[in-house]
Amino acid sequence: MPALSEVLAALDALWPPERAEGWDAVGTVCGDPGAEVRRVLFAVDPVQEIVDEAVQLGADLLVTHHPLYLRGTTTVAASTFKGRVVHTLIKHDIALHVAHTNADTADPGVSDALAGALDLRILRPLVPDASDPAGRRGLGRICELPHPMTLSELAGHAAARLPATAQGIRAAGDPDREIRTLAVSGGSGDSLFDDVRAAGVDAFLTADLRHHPASEATQHGPLALLDAAHWATEWPWCEQAAAQLDAVSDRHGWGLRTHVSRTVTDPWTAHAASAPLTTPTNTTGAPR
Repeated sequence: MPALSEVLAALDALWPPERAEGWDAVGTVCGDPGAEVRRVLFAVDPVQEIVDEAVQLGADLLVTHHPLYLRGTTTVAASTFKGRVVHTLIKHDIALHVAHTNADTADPGVSDALAGALDLRILRPLVPDASDPAGRRGLGRICELPHPMTLSELAGHAAARLPATAQGIRAAGDPDREIRTLAVSGGSGDSLFDDVRAAGVDAFLTADLRHHPASEATQHGPLALLDAAHWATEWPWCEQAAAQLDAVSDRHGWGLRTHVSRTVTDPWTAHAASAPLTTPTNTTGAPR
């Protein structure tokens, strides 16, 4: 069995920490470098449900996309939910490693996995990494659909291919408009509208679209928008990342057992469709 330090070196080779954004908090949160690693669990969020799953699985290493501590802290007391996560991990000899924005821009990265889940043909990065002479790394991906779809059909396709969440897929634009090209970005993507417009694509699929940026984007031109749950757009990376570590394990003869959590950690748990808009009435029941 490899030591944790060997596995971490492999993870850092896949997603170099120096490629993370300056504000990010990636790398190893806890773990004994000399401990042996047999089982590895991949997940999006380092929340208690996932840590409990790692304990039940007998995992030695948990790899998550989202950081546990994105900002500084002065305590890991078990009376806080993040402190309880750390206590549980250490008590059961489970290491925690984070690959966040360094996985977003990797080749392959989070948006490659998202495009793969949607059966898209990847053309190039949406925001290329200037340090990559091959032009393959970067944020987001510009893609072609396997065949033209209306916006309504594409929303249904995305809903069927991405993990199910309470939100599902929201769409903005003419439901009957034909879509051939699509930009995708796993996670929050409404800071990328200028890049999406410059790419000249028909639609943009991402997560966490806010009212004002989305409204302004639709006013700029005919760009269609598809808004998925943040967790759903990033979960496909877990399967991709596990396969990458499997390949490393096979090359070294480590015999690692990798697992991908199917636990839905999207914070939204229910959705109620709005009733059709009706004409407001006054207290007498007459139309206003």
